[in-house]
Amino acid sequence: MDKSGRYLFIAGLVIAVLAGLIFSGAAWATWVLAILGLVVGFLNVSGEETKGFLLAGIAFILTASALQSVPVIGEYLTSILDYVVVFVSGALLVVALQALFDIGSE
Repeated sequence: MDKSGRYLFIAGLVIAVLAGLIFSGAAWATWVLAILGLVVGFLNVSGEETKGFLLAGIAFILTASALQSVPVIGEYLTSILDYVVVFVSGALLVVALQALFDIGSE
């Protein structure tokens, strides 16, 4: 993972948290995070990290929905996690497509 990809990953997480706390429901934040996720997917995940990243991403998306029922902070947590899921999904899309291409070209 190069430094620019690492910084973009951290920036995506910070934007997701801020958007979840301050700009809940903002369409621009969703677009920014989706595009940032695509860029992070291209820059950060190499061949040997692909399976682990895909597994971790799927596990995160599945468990994020379970945390919506947490009392009191559930509303804020759900909003934040919704934006993080958008960010991670963009990266997962790129990595999954790269993995499918690699499998298909063998």
